[in-house]
This record gives sequence, C-alpha cells and structure tokens, in this order.
Amino acid sequence: MTIREILKMGDARLLRIAQPVTTFDTDELHVLISDMFYTMQSVNGAGLAAPQIGIDLQVVIFGSDQINLRYPNAPVVPRTVLLNPVITPLSVEEDSDWEGCLSVPGLRGVVPRFSHIRYTGFDQYGDPIDRTVEGFHARVVQHECDHLIGKLYPMRIRDFGQFGYTEVLFPGLDVNADD
Repeated sequence: MTIREILKMGDARLLRIAQPVTTFDTDELHVLISDMFYTMQSVNGAGLAAPQIGIDLQVVIFGSDQINLRYPNAPVVPRTVLLNPVITPLSVEEDSDWEGCLSVPGLRGVVPRFSHIRYTGFDQYGDPIDRTVEGFHARVVQHECDHLIGKLYPMRIRDFGQFGYTEVLFPGLDVNADD
C-alpha cells in the first residue's frame, strides 16, 4: 500500500471530468483502491475520489468502521467502494452543514446538499450497489461524487460568511489531518 499525494485546490487536474471504469476486478483497480483507503486513513479523511490523487476514473471511497476525528459528531458511514456512481435526489429538501476537503486543507465551509438521495453504481468487482441514504452519509457521497465532475465544495458555498480556516472556526478540533 502506498500513500498517494493528494492534489490541492488550484491544480487543474481537479477540474477535469473523470472517465467511467470499464474493466472491473483487475489487479490495477484493486491496488488503486487499496492505496486510496490507505491514503484516506493516513489523514483521517471521510472519503476520497480518484481525481484527488490524479487518477481520472469514476472511483470514490468513503466511510470507516469508527468515528472520524475530523467529524467527531457525525455517525459512522459504512466503508464503501463506489464506481461509476449515479446520484438521484429523492426530494428537493436540502441540509446545509460544514464540510472540509483533503484537497482544500485547513478550510471549512457550509454547503447545501440534498438531504435524501439514492445512489447506484458498482463495487470493484462489478457487483451493483443501490442504496438510499440521508444525513451525513448522503453528504459524504455527494461531496465525493462532485470530484468526479470537477467540483470542489467551495464552488457550492452560497454564503462566504460561513467559510474560513478550521482552526479559527472550530478551535480545539483535532485538525492534525490538515482537513
């Protein structure tokens, strides 16, 4: 397993549209996913998209088996590998909450997201995934899938009065992960 470099906001590669995965259950795909989990865990991330490490594929991972230090009040989201995702909002209702991003280190902002979604796609073996989720789980999926269409969370912020440095907004929060 290798910790991959996480691209930072300003890198043009983060703005590209990722390509669908066309071949499943390959050694190359398994290594990529393993490296992504290792990279995400090394910085206490809640999720990671392949474009964040410079790979133009529709691959996102998210979740863990424990509470995330960067989001200590959030519920545990199941560890998931999601390829070629499709998100369908199940209502027009939105929730606004604080988000950070490994590609936007040290900052947080309030971002509106659909409250209740269905997401479909495939796991690394090509088996279908079809889940209906809400709350933090829905937020994480939407955030990670935004990376596949070249969007970073600051592009979704509606009120820049609710955007700033994590250490100023949340003194005492464990920010050793550098967001």
